Amino acid sequence: MLFAAPLIPGRLVQRYKRFLADIETDDGLVTAHCPNPGAMLGLNLPGRPVLLSRSTNPTRKLPLTWELVEADLPGGPQWVGINTLRPNALVAEAFRAGVIGALAGHDVFRPEVRYAQASRVDFLASGAAAGPCHVEVKNCHMMRRPGLAEFPDCVAARSARHMRDLAQVVADGGRALVVIVVQMHAEAFDVARDIDPAFDRAFREARASGVEVRAYRCAVSPAGVALTDEIPVITPP
Repeated sequence: MLFAAPLIPGRLVQRYKRFLADIETDDGLVTAHCPNPGAMLGLNLPGRPVLLSRSTNPTRKLPLTWELVEADLPGGPQWVGINTLRPNALVAEAFRAGVIGALAGHDVFRPEVRYAQASRVDFLASGAAAGPCHVEVKNCHMMRRPGLAEFPDCVAARSARHMRDLAQVVADGGRALVVIVVQMHAEAFDVARDIDPAFDRAFREARASGVEVRAYRCAVSPAGVALTDEIPVITPP
């Protein structure tokens, strides 16, 4: 997924009210949309280099969107994608390219399909002889130990509910897959159980019930973000 236009460089001044960030650019101080509801641990430090995209919508209140940050992670500095709206598009792109082996044989990928009592699954894959597959996408951008990506970076009650709903899909005879999009270079994925023990329980119970989990790292650069290869999920059973 290439960015439509060159990104605008700047340095983070502050991130506040969850969805706002003040950025110092060559043209002065601007307020950009921060498309990330999480804690952004290690990514929201003042002074870090950031990159912004500009919307083509002339009526948008905040025309700039924070896309990347050059974070000083345990494994060394690297560009990290912070836009939580990107992973679904990345997974759809990877599906079309045949990158996600767990979905081989499916040829239809419908977004935002209602299921359970009050949930929408990110995608419903269909067309394979084995039947449809409910696909939930999770964004990951936290690294506290070299090479290890972790989710979540804050309490994620909604994500825990998704895991329980997917477990019910499997209990009812269906198939469910969680695709974790790691918007940085990492060697493995694990749940941040110290941050959200409830999500950790729901995640492990879902896997034990038959919900499949696959984690993919991304190649992230100022030119774009792309899902590349699968990395191990080391969460214990």
